[in-house]
Amino acid sequence: MSIENRMKPLEAASQFIYTRYPHCHGALLAGSVVRGEATATSDLDVIIFDMNIQSSFRESIVFNKWPIEMFVHNLTSYRQFFESDAKRAIPSHQQMVAEGVVIVDHGVIPSIKAEAIQMLKTGPAPWTEETIHKKRYFITDLLDDFIGSNVRGEELFIANSLANHIQRFVLRTNGKWLGSSKWVVRMLKQFDEAFAEKFIHAFDHFYKTGEKEKVIQLVDEVLEPYGGRLFHGFSLGK
Repeated sequence: MSIENRMKPLEAASQFIYTRYPHCHGALLAGSVVRGEATATSDLDVIIFDMNIQSSFRESIVFNKWPIEMFVHNLTSYRQFFESDAKRAIPSHQQMVAEGVVIVDHGVIPSIKAEAIQMLKTGPAPWTEETIHKKRYFITDLLDDFIGSNVRGEELFIANSLANHIQRFVLRTNGKWLGSSKWVVRMLKQFDEAFAEKFIHAFDHFYKTGEKEKVIQLVDEVLEPYGGRLFHGFSLGK
């Protein structure tokens, strides 16, 4: 069903809150509908804060023809998700809270938003030299497999893994947060739009033609400032 044939997102989210969580202490609407990026398959991301909730949970329902993903927390349990997301360097909850439009607030939202915004500004913990060293080795190993493979099915999945390792390496070595799924490209573009386009073009060219050179060049360019490919002399757990 198209968005035009449904209740407006904020109105639907508000009705949902007042129907299901009328006594909550705070609620936000986040996600693509807030960013102006909604599509026909978009859902409503609703974050709820209620001091009477024993522990955080997530639930998906359909309400007034809208699929709703709700993230329910008490006034302290959300911090576990902030901390977990920060360790993964994928700040999903922080992003939702920071961008969220207020539906209900009984004095709790400003401080929670401030926490989320500060974490986003601070960024993830930097990679150590040891971590960078290990990542160089694993990327080199993948690249060798990619170059040497002549089995199309295997090449596709090696390329997938290589793309994932490269985007993580670029973002984390530059002190940036990561994304997953569609957010991979968004985070790359936020960091460096020219690099993101080069990254997309290299892998798209390989998937379309089977030609590997652009991917190989991209990987070498990413590794070069950190010493290039790594195999000889690498050890782990010695």
